[in-house]
Amino acid sequence: MSKPEINAKPGTLEIVSTMTLNAPRELVFRAYTDPALIPQWLGPRNLTTTIDKLDARSGGQWRYVHRDAEGNIYAFHGVFHEVTAPERIIQTFEWEGMPGHVQLETAVFEDLGGRTRVVSQSVFQSVEDRDGMMSSGMEVGVNEGYERMTELLAALMTA
Repeated sequence: MSKPEINAKPGTLEIVSTMTLNAPRELVFRAYTDPALIPQWLGPRNLTTTIDKLDARSGGQWRYVHRDAEGNIYAFHGVFHEVTAPERIIQTFEWEGMPGHVQLETAVFEDLGGRTRVVSQSVFQSVEDRDGMMSSGMEVGVNEGYERMTELLAALMTA
């Protein structure tokens, strides 16, 4: 299995990740927007995910809660600015443990004829915020999340 490519050029406000998945674009988009599927792939394997709120439409809101084995809670929320199926999602992202540090995320789903390239761009309000995200272990979450998504997509395509 391939790993996502994560690019964060020093001194910039963005992180860009690119991942190619062996599944049709419509199915990958569904994995990003279906409240029954998101907990099966989002984030590191050692956390469980609960969907507190998900209104995957332009103007809708979302809130996800991760829990670890010790019962610690890590909650995130945002607003969907654009949801254009199966092409693009633009949303805000804010970790409730550090309120006021909002990033803008754009995910573009490129149809590769039965495969899908997902290009995700996260734009931060400051270089410090971006660097803080990079040092938070987000790369582990991105890598394990895409591993889990690859497994989920394979299962959905054989079901």
